[in-house]
Amino acid sequence: MSTRASLWTAEEAAQATGGNAIGRWTAYGVSIDTRSLQAGDLFVALKGESRDGHAFVADALNKGAAAALVSRPPENVAAGAPGLLVADTQTGLEGLGRAARARTRAKIAAVTGSAGKTTTKEMLRLILAAAGRVAASAASYNNQWGVPLSLARMARDNAYGIFEIGMNHAGEIRSLVRQVRPHVALITTIAPAHLEYFGSVDAIADAKAEIFEGLEPGGAAILPADNPQYERLKRRAQELSIKRVASFGTRPGTDARLVSVESQHHGQVVVADIGGKHIRFAVGAVGSHIAMNAIASLLAAQLLGVEIELAAAALANFTALKGRGSRFTSGGIEIIDESYNANPASMAAALDLLGQTPVKSPGRRIAVLGDMLELGKDGAELHRALAQHLAEAHANIVFLCGPQMASLWEALPANTRGAYRERSAELAIDVVRSLQTGDVVLVKGSFASNMAAIIEALRKREPATA
Repeated sequence: MSTRASLWTAEEAAQATGGNAIGRWTAYGVSIDTRSLQAGDLFVALKGESRDGHAFVADALNKGAAAALVSRPPENVAAGAPGLLVADTQTGLEGLGRAARARTRAKIAAVTGSAGKTTTKEMLRLILAAAGRVAASAASYNNQWGVPLSLARMARDNAYGIFEIGMNHAGEIRSLVRQVRPHVALITTIAPAHLEYFGSVDAIADAKAEIFEGLEPGGAAILPADNPQYERLKRRAQELSIKRVASFGTRPGTDARLVSVESQHHGQVVVADIGGKHIRFAVGAVGSHIAMNAIASLLAAQLLGVEIELAAAALANFTALKGRGSRFTSGGIEIIDESYNANPASMAAALDLLGQTPVKSPGRRIAVLGDMLELGKDGAELHRALAQHLAEAHANIVFLCGPQMASLWEALPANTRGAYRERSAELAIDVVRSLQTGDVVLVKGSFASNMAAIIEALRKREPATA
């Protein structure tokens, strides 16, 4: 018997999905992956481009799954095995998510943006957990299966829910936010991410603004006041008759205004005016973009009814996420791990962070960068533009990989060129060989650039000898 609370009975799941329950069972969680499945979970056999979850049903049941949600009888499974037969498993998962949203009284926030989505969502998770039981998207579960999966996992008695919503094509957010139905919708920033599929930053802003279409009546929209797309976003919110449009940034008159940031060894102290209150609080991660994410998350929490001092105190326990600014040392070298993903906005923020990081002689600031993908016809120009950010960050040596980064390589001063390679695995050898005690190394690139391979090489690096 699971120690977790009941999440779905066979009857409830059948009603939510319109499917036919096989046997009597109770599920205490929902899983789409047998590698992370826990005993008592309902296993959902999703069909992807390369894998069909039906092939893993037998394994799921052997690992203790309460039942399997399937669209056809799976192979190597007894006819009477506990299950739920539906017409389509993706649609069935969405049905579970909608039913979970309909039965909860939780106050819900949704987060989107070109950068900072996951960091802001994790800040809100931490803040809201200090005020009540919270449900939140795991990792970056922000797509067509991640959002309904996160909703389907929401317990009946949650006080709060925070869900991340992503996109790379128009219309995707519209579909997902109508499942989430948030009370607060937050856009972190607008930048030329996925430009290949949109053609302009205006079009990206319009697609992000789809998040307003799912707002509950009386809900609030939160916008980045310093962003060039602010007025466009505000206008769209007003067109949808959203009465409460709040903002964050450095401009006077914003609902959450960043006043100052003071870096410390393992974090920073932020001073801000939020909802009419002047507050000073600590965040366990550094960077002006982190401070901006923090004040946005505090404004969202306040609009959800959380007392601002309680919310701000919780952020002292926030630490940068793996691949999104986390740090470690290896043989006297400090590494900033920004390897998870990249676009022009997040790359600029990361390079700014490198420039703010103190370096002791004879150490150097080293940037190791991979391609920013899905930028379309402007890709070469946007990569070349990073040369200015590198100069402002006082980067001493630059290592690059990927065909797009060839444009930046040509724009770099000769004395800052470390090495250029087609692939990250090749570049890792050059980076490791070049390091000396005291160096600070930033590693960043789009997920498909596999900059994680360089992070792994740095973790395995032997300590430098005298």
